[in-house]
Amino acid sequence: MAAYTLPEGFTDFDMFGFGTALLVEGLLGFFLNSIAALSFLLIKEQRTPSNFIVFNLNIADLMLNVNGLIQAYASYIRVWPYGQEGCINHGFQGLISIYAAISFLAVISWDKYHYWATKQPLFWATSGTICTTVWVVAIFWASLPLPYFGWGEFDFEPMRVGCTLDYTKGDRNYTTYMLTITFVYLLVPLFVMHDSYNTIYKYFKKTHNYKFNTTIPVKCLLLTWGPYVVMCIYACVENAKLVSPKLRMMLPVIAKTSPIFHAILYSFTNEAYRGGIWQLLTGQRVADKRK
Repeated sequence: MAAYTLPEGFTDFDMFGFGTALLVEGLLGFFLNSIAALSFLLIKEQRTPSNFIVFNLNIADLMLNVNGLIQAYASYIRVWPYGQEGCINHGFQGLISIYAAISFLAVISWDKYHYWATKQPLFWATSGTICTTVWVVAIFWASLPLPYFGWGEFDFEPMRVGCTLDYTKGDRNYTTYMLTITFVYLLVPLFVMHDSYNTIYKYFKKTHNYKFNTTIPVKCLLLTWGPYVVMCIYACVENAKLVSPKLRMMLPVIAKTSPIFHAILYSFTNEAYRGGIWQLLTGQRVADKRK
């Protein structure tokens, strides 16, 4: 095996441990989201405008799972094997999946609001247009740190086995991009989700028929991505390298558990989706309600 140099602050055991965590969450998330996505593609009854949004969330999460699995492989061999260009592509692909997934969480909450609070159906034209827009906008924002544009920059994470937006410089270039992204891809989705689920909760309370816990989606987003975003915001005002390399590595690993929770919350426990999953796995049809 070729010689390698461990990144500063990490031991062989750390590399193995983080790699194993990335491998487990990547494989589990990939398995769950693959089943959910296949149920949409293969079960005719599953293909509705609302479920199409969930399907797109599955695809975004599958992309993030692949991103994590690449990191897991690099962790086990103790070196990033794809060069600087591979690093940039890895960071770019990761940002697209993150931005798209968080956007789809907000869109799903908006769709649920319209179904429960206003009783307005979602049409294919609306669903298709929204999903296409989400992907285009995600690609646009994720492309800005590329060398061609240079607003932000991609670089290695502390273990140097994966790449993301470089938060260690903390210069004006990074700060303006990070604050803008925090507004666009955290504060705005959180507002939409909170407002939508709060309205749904009021409807459930009025009818005394609670179909699901309306607080879980917002909590899930904050618990998985909140700590990582806090660190990125901290890097806007202070040197991020003052934070332990292991802690800086732990936060994105936690964030990449989000596809697992998304699959469980929006697919496997979603009444409109789980019937198709059950039919895919067992061949038995289940008369299920929409949501």
